[in-house]
Amino acid sequence: MTELPHANAGYRRLFDRDGLSFGIGFPLTGVRESTPAVEREMRLARHAESVGFDGLWARDVPTYWPRFGDAGGAFDTWPLLSHVAAETDSIALGTSSVVLPLRHPIHVAKSAATVDRLSGGRLVLGVASGDRDPEYPAFDVDPDDRGQLFRDSVDAIRTLWREEFPVLDGPWGRLDGELDVLPSPTTETLPLLPTGNARQSSEWIAEHGDGWLFYHLPDDTLRAHLDRWRTLAGDKPFLIAVRVALADDPEADPEHLHLGYRAGVEWFRTYFRRLESFGVDHVIVGLQADDPQRAMTTFATEVIDEC
Repeated sequence: MTELPHANAGYRRLFDRDGLSFGIGFPLTGVRESTPAVEREMRLARHAESVGFDGLWARDVPTYWPRFGDAGGAFDTWPLLSHVAAETDSIALGTSSVVLPLRHPIHVAKSAATVDRLSGGRLVLGVASGDRDPEYPAFDVDPDDRGQLFRDSVDAIRTLWREEFPVLDGPWGRLDGELDVLPSPTTETLPLLPTGNARQSSEWIAEHGDGWLFYHLPDDTLRAHLDRWRTLAGDKPFLIAVRVALADDPEADPEHLHLGYRAGVEWFRTYFRRLESFGVDHVIVGLQADDPQRAMTTFATEVIDEC
């Protein structure tokens, strides 16, 4: 995959292999409605890398909406991932996902390229159109415009990475060729992974994305999505996020959770092998546990090492 213009070190860590790779999402402590302890998060990030996870994924949640019940870990995406980069060695660093209609593309291009450079090329960029209704008026964005704003932002960010002193004009502003945006990323462009439908057609995502990041889906729906994706996008990677709670009994049958399951490790081994057979390339695990470090070790030993 090294010939691809977006195949930086992070992309290769996740996808330059046969079979399924696994990442894990922040907040690793599970603290979702307040601010988690930084040192504990970093300790768990180092542990995730040491036991065999291939990616650490940070979410972009600009504001806390109690009705939604999830602050996403509280910390801003870019300084968090910069801090994680300094605390880890080679694990991929992902965003899941930056809400482009609420972000200025120059800021996104510069921040993402900075994290990519500081991490030695480990950044993989999930991008989304957003789903928290009160955030749009807070940023003076019409939610009905988010689909077009998403497309405009993807085009602008790609151009900012690829061209020196670009000429650009969009709803966010104008560049007339007198200004450049530094630094450049470690590759021609960073990997961009549209998330969910992002208010776009699957054809658009296949053409403009470097992969597709989706949420947990029932098996039949997932297979239909994958069949469609392979027809449109060939071997571009397909990723999903799954919430995982490990039951004490390794043989426990699954119980449905929001966007995932509680089950024993034996069921999860079968489940993830099935996802691999469907053609899923990477899973972002949202690990739900009272003892996250112990749960990471168990998942890595009993699931990752056995898949």
